This record gives sequence, C-alpha cells and structure tokens, in this order.
Amino acid sequence: MGQSAAHDATRHAPSYYAASGLPQPPRPALRGTVRADVCVIGAGYTGLSTALHLAEAGFKVVVLEAAKVGWGASGRNGGQIVNSYSRDLDVIEARHGTDTARALGQMAFEGGRVIRDFVSRYQIDCDLKDGGLFAALTTKQARHLEAQKALWERHGHRGLSILEGSELQSAVKATRYCSALLDRSGGHIHPLKLAQGEAAALESLGGVIHEHSSVVKIERGATARVRTAEGEVQAGTVVVACNAYIGGMEPRLAARSMPCGTQVVATEPLGERWRELIPSDYCVEDCNYLLDYFRFSADKRLLYGGGVIYGARDPAHVEAIIRPKLLKTFPQLQGVKLDYAWTGNFLLTLSRLPEVGRLDRNIYFSQGCSGHGVTYTHLIGRVLGEAIRGQTERFDVFAGLPHYPFPGGRLFRVPFTALGAWYYSLRDQLGV
Repeated sequence: MGQSAAHDATRHAPSYYAASGLPQPPRPALRGTVRADVCVIGAGYTGLSTALHLAEAGFKVVVLEAAKVGWGASGRNGGQIVNSYSRDLDVIEARHGTDTARALGQMAFEGGRVIRDFVSRYQIDCDLKDGGLFAALTTKQARHLEAQKALWERHGHRGLSILEGSELQSAVKATRYCSALLDRSGGHIHPLKLAQGEAAALESLGGVIHEHSSVVKIERGATARVRTAEGEVQAGTVVVACNAYIGGMEPRLAARSMPCGTQVVATEPLGERWRELIPSDYCVEDCNYLLDYFRFSADKRLLYGGGVIYGARDPAHVEAIIRPKLLKTFPQLQGVKLDYAWTGNFLLTLSRLPEVGRLDRNIYFSQGCSGHGVTYTHLIGRVLGEAIRGQTERFDVFAGLPHYPFPGGRLFRVPFTALGAWYYSLRDQLGV
C-alpha cells in the first residue's frame, strides 16, 4: 500500500474491514459555530468510548474527526480483545510500587467488559467471539505464561487455563507452539464495525460526529474554542483522543510518543478448512517481543498480522512481510490467496504505558496504548468520563504515571527504538 492510500483521509485503508463494514450515514464537516458540554477530538475507540459514556450521563457531546469514524488504528487493528497493558502488572509494580499496581490491576480487565456491555446494550453487529490464546514458542515463554496466569489471578482475574499437548492442538493446530494460556474473557471482533456501531450508539443518544473536520487550534479558556478550517466548537471541556494520528496539533504530546506501523493480511475465505487451523475459533498471539497475531473472520478468512515499522513508514509490500510469517505458522497454506493487505499506525510511548493527563484544567488527553489499544481505549473512555463528572480517583492513577521524551528527541527516537526492537527480536530468534 502506497503512501497516498495509507494517508488519504477521504476513505478508509484498503482493508478487509473497510470492505465489510456497516452502512454509514453522512456526517458532514463542521461549519459555523456550535456549542457543547464536551468536544472530543478523534472518532476512534478512545474518543467514541469517552463520548458514549458522557452521552449516557446526559452530556451534550460533539466529536470532531479529521477523516472518518474508525479511520485510524481503531478500524485497522487485529481485532483482538487482549487484557492488561503493554507492560504487565509485575513490571508496573516493580517500577511504580504496590499501590499503583493494585489500582491499575483493578482496571486491567475492565476494557473487555466495556466492549461487551456496549455490544449488548446497543446491539452492535461486530462478529464478537469469546476466547483468546497467548502461545509460547519456547520453554522460557511457557514458564512466562505460567507466571502470567498466577499474576493475573493474584489481581482477581479468572477464566485462565494453560493448554498443552492434545488440548493445545484442539485449540490451534500449529506445531511450533509448546503451550498456550487461554483467557476466556479475551476474544475478537470486527474492529471497524465496533467503532461504527459505537458511533451509531452515540448518535442515538443525541451526540454529533463531524467527519473531515481536522482541528487546527484549541484556544484555552473557561470555555474552550476548538477550531477547524470552517467552524468552531465552544465547549466547557475538551478531550484530545488522536493517538498515532495527532500530527502537529499538540507538539507537547507528539514529543513523548512515536507512531509505529503494523501490517495485516486477510486470506481468501477458507471454508471448512478453518477447522484444520484454529478449531477453537479463538484469536491467537505469540509471546515474542515482535509478536504475530491471527484469527478467523466471520466469513472464515485468516487474518494474520505482525511486524513493526518504526516511525510509521508504510512498507511497499505488506504481503512480502506477512506471508512468510503466516506460512511459518501454517505451512499447509502454501499458495493461499491474500485478498487484502494493509498497514496502520499505533502509538508507542517510551515506558510502553499509556499517557493520560490534562493539557489545561478542562482539556484532557489519553494516548500511547503501545499495542494494547482495543481494551485500554474502552476502559479509559469510562475513566475520562468519570473524571469529567468530577470522580477523578481512577484518572489520577493513570495521570500519575511518569512519562519521558524519546532519547535524542524526534530526530533519534526512530533509530534508538528500532535498535531496541532488533535486540529483542534477536533474543526471540535465539530463544534466550
């Protein structure tokens, strides 16, 4: 996929999701001046979850989206419901103390429940399936999964099982794995349909979404003025929810994060062959630092993703990156046709933990899911909604996490981070 296809805000990336999404109403660009209780910038999961929680509480919400609902990572990701954070709770405890780990642990498994609550309450057709596997390729990774199970159970999470031997083969028929951790509260969804369904739910409650309404300036004040090329929203509160696609709108936020590209392909429909590959119909991700992830769509295409391009450069040939990975896992798919191949950006922080806070008294932000965005964004939407209503305890836990700019500033953050990724990738290959 070329640069223009990746960044054309008038249409979605040429993905399987875009080709199979829900019918959408017109959402005209903002023109003129409108007033709202809250203006949310960004119609991805963070913005939609925040807006929907606030609309349910009776707030008048206007959402400004530079492109289309779900255009960024929310509509392009692997569609996997994965609990916890990109840095797990043991790392959080070691770095930030027991109290912080306990507080974040109480929220670590909530995002998936928020998703299921939205899907149930608003009857969102997003192909929801329960069950997710973390697959180990080495004995060291298998020991890590045992420790992860114990860690999550210590924080109150249940429904976890270690699969080996015939149990593992009945879940995923890939001989390269020696064990797997099954999280029954994990699962998978059609990510763009989820975003589109949440947008429709917001609109059913009186919320308004303006697409093709890129924000050019936020003017601070007791009533903030959020300006686009042709209009302005006057609101008592603003939420910046742009993640990897923030651009230069808020340089302070951009300096502490780095967009990274990941790639996904969708095969032709495989019919009943899917039972020979993932008979459980669970989603799967491996335990490598630069991990692979895969699952089946509702029409039984294998969706397979992996690889990271630091600095969000678009690879010329997504298929050339992903097909070898796919065949290493399922060699029986030699020669399979790939109907779709696309890339999208997620936002990485140096700590690998999300960055949450205020730019001003009434301007909130959340960014940097670092690859764990599907569940985290839905959780933080609820947490931001609580803070805006005056209940700041859970918001303060996230806002209290320290964050730092990338070494060497924007010029050197790509090579430094890529060097670190190369190191961990080499460790994966060597099994150390």
